[in-house]
Amino acid sequence: MSDLVALGDHATVQKGRPPAGEVGYSGCDALPYLSPEYLRGNAGAELVKPSSDSVLAQDGETILLWDGSNAGEFFKAKRGIVASTMARITPDQTFSPAYFLHVAKHSERRLKGKTNGTGIPHVDREILETALLFRPQLDQQVKIAQVLDTFDIAIAQTEAIIAKLKLVKRGLLHDLLTRGIDANGELRPTQCEAPQLYQPSPLGWLPREWDTKQIAELLGDFDPAMRSGPFGSALLKQELVETGIPLLGIDNVHTERFVANYTRFVTQRKFTQLVRYAVRPNDLMITIMGTVGRCCLVPEGIGHALSSKHTWSLSLDQNAYSPYLAMLQVNYSPWVVEHFSKDQQGGTMAAIRAETLRSTRLPVPPREEQRLMEERLRELSNRITSEVDSLAKRQLHKAGLMDDLLTGRVRVTPLLAKLEQATGRL
Repeated sequence: MSDLVALGDHATVQKGRPPAGEVGYSGCDALPYLSPEYLRGNAGAELVKPSSDSVLAQDGETILLWDGSNAGEFFKAKRGIVASTMARITPDQTFSPAYFLHVAKHSERRLKGKTNGTGIPHVDREILETALLFRPQLDQQVKIAQVLDTFDIAIAQTEAIIAKLKLVKRGLLHDLLTRGIDANGELRPTQCEAPQLYQPSPLGWLPREWDTKQIAELLGDFDPAMRSGPFGSALLKQELVETGIPLLGIDNVHTERFVANYTRFVTQRKFTQLVRYAVRPNDLMITIMGTVGRCCLVPEGIGHALSSKHTWSLSLDQNAYSPYLAMLQVNYSPWVVEHFSKDQQGGTMAAIRAETLRSTRLPVPPREEQRLMEERLRELSNRITSEVDSLAKRQLHKAGLMDDLLTGRVRVTPLLAKLEQATGRL
């Protein structure tokens, strides 16, 4: 049996068909419609009535996204009706179905890079059918699939943990910023449970000891404490240099995370001219282009760096307010999101105006209480970071294994013996 074979010689391709009617069918013969979002786990099942020419997939079969921006993506099927933008790929008996899914997915990058269509991209059938797949002996295929499935399970479990921790963090943030922490270090009872502990405020019911203030009232004694720019002729494109002092932009500002991947620089002389736009440690940086409203903190030890016209940079009075709590609220709190929505035009937030930002109102607990809140939230953030690091390592390990096991470049039999021992420790 040849080690490398063409997919089209050993598999059949069946394009999906539209269902007999609209989604939402509730008859006894209703089946899930296998859309990409459903198979990715980003949407629930939508039930449809099968038609006479519907293509039915079973759990574990291989599904290919045929049309659309992600054409060429392979999925592990669930039982249901294959969508009209997808295709079921069924291997012959020389392939283990579970192994076939992995080896097909390994060719995904090449297939995606060869999609056709000036409008909606679609899979090139000839490229698909001529794709070469590594085909070891069936018993080895089964073992390879078991090893890779073990990694997939571990990766999925870690992703689920991360998603759960993020939800817990969002819930804790809301509870802390509406209820606070009492003298015993516990969340206060809710306003319904102990109304005497609360007072009405522009942000809703808050603990009696708290205040609310606009961001303009929480800025530090800096000139300027809030800035965006430089604009126009103050910094021309031709004045950027290959090395020097970083010019920060939206690519450096991710949600809760500053990315120190510097691609634009200015000279020391230019920095001195534009020093009013220099960032400071623990400044809030907020994007005003791309994904508007994304926020992170400038890290300690940043050194000299300039902000750009694509971000707002804010220096808070850290004796009065925690930059960390402010940053989380910009990213997640409904009172900030609703306030920013005033700048939306046609359903899209084009930018955040200075006045909108300055007038954004935040709850202001006593500073020591803020410190305790930050401590709890950072502890949860550290747990999330640890799980994210673990996920990245497992994904990297799996990618390396796929290159070894699904290409034939490494002898499979001795490698499998080692892996069978290692997977027990995942």
